[in-house]
Amino acid sequence: MHYYQFNIGDYRRDTAHLSHLEHGIYRSLIDTYMLEESPLPGDMKELERKHSIRTANEKKALRNVLNDFFKFENSMFLHSRCDEDIISYRDKSAKASKSAKKRWEKDANAVRTHSEGNANHKPTTINHKPITNKDFERFYAAYPKKKSKPLALKAWLKHKPDINVVLKSLIMHKKCDQWTKNKGEFIPYPASWLNAEGWNDEIETKKVNSTYASFIK
Repeated sequence: MHYYQFNIGDYRRDTAHLSHLEHGIYRSLIDTYMLEESPLPGDMKELERKHSIRTANEKKALRNVLNDFFKFENSMFLHSRCDEDIISYRDKSAKASKSAKKRWEKDANAVRTHSEGNANHKPTTINHKPITNKDFERFYAAYPKKKSKPLALKAWLKHKPDINVVLKSLIMHKKCDQWTKNKGEFIPYPASWLNAEGWNDEIETKKVNSTYASFIK
């Protein structure tokens, strides 16, 4: 993603406590997150090198920003609002792609009808991007209960869900009464949730205040 909207009011409200150095590092981290459409690596040396962080003060500022606005999970730094915006962006892109595909197929069908007397050629096929383990890793990183990962991967490969639909559903599931009760005691194992196609469930959630910065709208 090479563009995202920036809400100045929300940003200033949520980051008023940051120093100028911390502001610069935070914006740099968010730019990387949105550009790569992916959580930040949990390797601090890699983060420091990637964002030109060298001095002791810069390293301290980096850790302050990560502690304030990111959640460390499954060896990655996650930012809930960035993830929501990335999912929304991909949903819009998928809808635009689907619309373009329909127009193309309509035009292609018209051409085939016109020349069906010479239609001895193989039909054009559309190569879809395969489900990769990278998609599963993104799901597993976002899922709040880390149990029986091999079984979860097996369930993922069996059902092959849309990663964007799954992540969007998890955002809502994490706020529902069942998953928040007793510190997540009733959250199903990831394999069970996938086999039950939990991303299709209708969720009723409480009104929850975000603990993260919400400056991107």
